[in-house]
Amino acid sequence: MRPLMIAVVVGLVSIVVSTLAAPVAYAKGERSGKFDYYVLSLSWSPNWCAIEGDARNSPQCDPAEDFGWTLHGLWPQYHRGWPSFCPTVERQPTRSLTNGMADIMGTSGLAWYQWKKHGVCSGLSAPDYFALARRAYESINRPAVFRKLTNPVKLPASVVEAAFLKANPSWKANMVTITCRDRRIQEARICLSRDLKPVPCGRDVIRDCSLTDALFDPVR
Repeated sequence: MRPLMIAVVVGLVSIVVSTLAAPVAYAKGERSGKFDYYVLSLSWSPNWCAIEGDARNSPQCDPAEDFGWTLHGLWPQYHRGWPSFCPTVERQPTRSLTNGMADIMGTSGLAWYQWKKHGVCSGLSAPDYFALARRAYESINRPAVFRKLTNPVKLPASVVEAAFLKANPSWKANMVTITCRDRRIQEARICLSRDLKPVPCGRDVIRDCSLTDALFDPVR
């Protein structure tokens, strides 16, 4: 009888523990406004268009446009990991507000999605979040050399990082990282404090692309 009683007790304890733990796991979520720093993500538009924008018929990729480094997003970040889709009491952005971001983000649709996924975690209202994102974008000296390209080139991703560091001499190498996708330069990601001062990136952000022959398309 003793082994049977032990098995019953262990089973009951297991049920109780799992029952008590379930609501905690379910309730786990990120609080809006609780984060450590921002990641400002700049996307090289011609490469994004080649990878997926053209297939979507995105207006950002229209030959009449001349987008270079566009604002992908301003992302609240933890020292390890990041919040997303946080509950918020703030109102959703108006269409005119997201339309007003298309000049630096490429499309209003991207602006809307960035609010829905990342902006809601900032603790800011939609107008304040987009105003901060614009300030962050405008605070970065984007290397002019890449807009002078007339043909596609292959280059080391480290060259792109070096160009950003040269254009922003107060930065250190651990404050910016270059990412690649489909063997193309994808994004420059810059780590900023809440008041938009450059800061060292966390370990999960610093993941430099190691390609030495990444494709870089010219502005269309």
